[in-house]
Amino acid sequence: MTMERAAWNILPYTRERVEDALDFERRLRMEENFWGWEIDEAYIAAVRRSFQDPRFDNSLSLLAYDGEKVMGRIDATLVCSHFDGSVKAYLDWICVLKSQRHHGAAQALMAELRRRLKEAGADTLIGLIAANPEAQRFYRSLEGAKIRDEGIWIEL
Repeated sequence: MTMERAAWNILPYTRERVEDALDFERRLRMEENFWGWEIDEAYIAAVRRSFQDPRFDNSLSLLAYDGEKVMGRIDATLVCSHFDGSVKAYLDWICVLKSQRHHGAAQALMAELRRRLKEAGADTLIGLIAANPEAQRFYRSLEGAKIRDEGIWIEL
């Protein structure tokens, strides 16, 4: 059962909000520590550099705030193809603190992401679905979502 809050404050993840996002990731690991990457100096430096790197111009990341604290995050990027002249988007990550799940943060993040992607001219959002049952339920609950094809990760 989803117990939605009245409103989440969904804001773009900008250079000025890096510390808020890092605080979120630290709290995320305190609640669930299986993420597979460390929040070390190299990671922090790479995140900071990404806000100055033009390769990230098509990236869109949003943060869900409850007061002053980030409780959730969503990250996507536009994928433009000469194949058919289409603009699609790839959903890279969505996560809400375990203690804050089932209060509408993920739905609010997804709704705002969809709105912004439509404004950018994208017509489809493509994502890989995490294998855990909680993620499976979330993705299956999204309006207009169809589970098709199989994903593949190819190391370069």
